[in-house]
Amino acid sequence: MREFEYVRAGEIGQAVAAVSADPAASYLAGGTTQLDLMKDGVLAPDRLVDITRLPLGGITRDGDVLRVGALTTMEELAADPTVAGRLPFLREALLLGASVQLRNMATIGGNLLQRTRCRYFRDPAVPACNKRRRGSGCAAVQGVARMHAILGASEHCIALHASDMAVPLMALDAVVHLRGPDGERSIPLTEFYRIPGDTPDVENVLRHGELITAVEIPLLAPDARSTYLKVRDRVSYEFALTSAAVAVRLDGGVIGEARVALGGVGTIPWRAPEAEQVLRGAPASPEVFAAAAEAAIADPFTVPGTAFKVELAKRTLVRALRTVAGGAS
Repeated sequence: MREFEYVRAGEIGQAVAAVSADPAASYLAGGTTQLDLMKDGVLAPDRLVDITRLPLGGITRDGDVLRVGALTTMEELAADPTVAGRLPFLREALLLGASVQLRNMATIGGNLLQRTRCRYFRDPAVPACNKRRRGSGCAAVQGVARMHAILGASEHCIALHASDMAVPLMALDAVVHLRGPDGERSIPLTEFYRIPGDTPDVENVLRHGELITAVEIPLLAPDARSTYLKVRDRVSYEFALTSAAVAVRLDGGVIGEARVALGGVGTIPWRAPEAEQVLRGAPASPEVFAAAAEAAIADPFTVPGTAFKVELAKRTLVRALRTVAGGAS
C-alpha cells in the first residue's frame, strides 16, 4: 500500500469540501472493502477522509417509511424491530451477508457502494479489465466466470454486484439521499446504478465529492409476505450464486401486489419489473411462477462459466415465490 493522507472530518460540510477539492480523495467509513482494494493496489487514493464520526447513523420511522443513516451498520439495521416486523426479507438479506464481525463494521452506505468481487478486477496483474481501465478488455469473458453476471452484462464487462442488502432495497423502491458540493439531492435506488455498457468504470450516478447521507425505505404492508432466498456454495460467509427478494400481497389466492429483485446474476442489483407484471392479478400457481421466472431472466448474456445461472436463477425465483405463497387459499 502506498502512502496517503488521512483526514478525520468533524462535520458533513467539511468532509464534502475535503473530497470535492481533491480528485484523488475518497471517503472512508467501515472500510471493509476499500482497505482491501488499497492493499491489493486496485485503489490508490491520495487522501482518505474519515467520516465515521459524522452524525449519519441511526434509524427513524415516519409513518410507513424508515430513514436509515448511511453510517448505520448492517447489524444495527438487522436488529431494528420495525425491519423485523415489516421488512423481514431485508432482515434476512442482511443476516445472510458477510459475517457478524463484518456486519458490525460495514455501513449501509458502504454496502450500496461495495465494489465487485470479480477476481480480474481485484488483481492488478491482470491487464484486461474495463472496470479498472476502460478499453483494456474483459478477462472474465474468456476466463473463470462462475461468480459473474448474466443480466446487464456484455462483452465489455460481466462483473457481478455482490450486495445482498441492495436486492430487497431495489424491490422496495428505496431512495438514496446525497449531499455534495452542489447541495442535496435524492435518487431512487432503481436509478442509482449504471449498467456497464461500454463504460464499466462508471458504476453509479454519484458525482465526485457526493456523500450518501441516508436511505429511505418504504415499509411493506402489514399483510405482505416476503422472503429472501440465497443460493450459495457454502452455508455461511459466501456470496450468492443466485438470490431472489420477493414480496407479495395475496387476496383469495390471487396476487394483488408483487415486488421482485434478483441477486447473484446482475451487474447491478437487479429489479425484475417484467416478472412483477406477470404476477400482478394472476393466481398464485406454479404455472404463473414459472412464467414470471422466464420473464425475469429474459435475454441473458452468458459465457461458459455462467450459463448454469440461467436455470438456477429461474428455479431460485420460483422457489421464493412458492415460499411466500404458501398457505394461500
